[in-house]
Amino acid sequence: MPPRTRRQQQAGLLRTVRKIHRWTGASLFVLFVFISITGLLLGWKKETAWLLPATQKGVAARDATRWLSLDTLQQQAVAALQEAMPDVDAAIDRIDVRPDKGIAKFTFQAHYHEVQLDMATGQVLSIALRRSDWLEQVHDGSIMDRQLGLSFFKLLYTSVSGVALLVFTVTGFWLWYGPKRMRTNE
Repeated sequence: MPPRTRRQQQAGLLRTVRKIHRWTGASLFVLFVFISITGLLLGWKKETAWLLPATQKGVAARDATRWLSLDTLQQQAVAALQEAMPDVDAAIDRIDVRPDKGIAKFTFQAHYHEVQLDMATGQVLSIALRRSDWLEQVHDGSIMDRQLGLSFFKLLYTSVSGVALLVFTVTGFWLWYGPKRMRTNE
């Protein structure tokens, strides 16, 4: 059998790259649909109160001397949540302090609600559902760790999607550049 020409070698490489690109895309289609839809929605989260409740403004923005202690605010946030939704767990996940707005947002471990309090008065400014937190967990795969009590799924999910994106970038570039290179070598 005669040795393959340079053009035949390039054509063979192009066919292999096309197969890798096609099979990677076909096997990870559902993953990419989730990532793209949730990523698009997360990009818009601050533009719609349906995804992320609007950040309210307290009466003493930037005047920390008038703010109540975090302990006092935490107790008021838990009490407000339990009054509004007596059946939900009130274990706090995090406190997001916004000095420029004079408010603190309290989010919870077992659900996606938040309580916003005025840091000076302790007044409840908002109790609302944060759909963006759920979307973020779907987007990065941590929802599976949360729902199933796992600790590795997010790492696996982000590794597979990151490597797949790299494979798509490299093979996509080659599918564009390879034919151009073949034409210049004729």
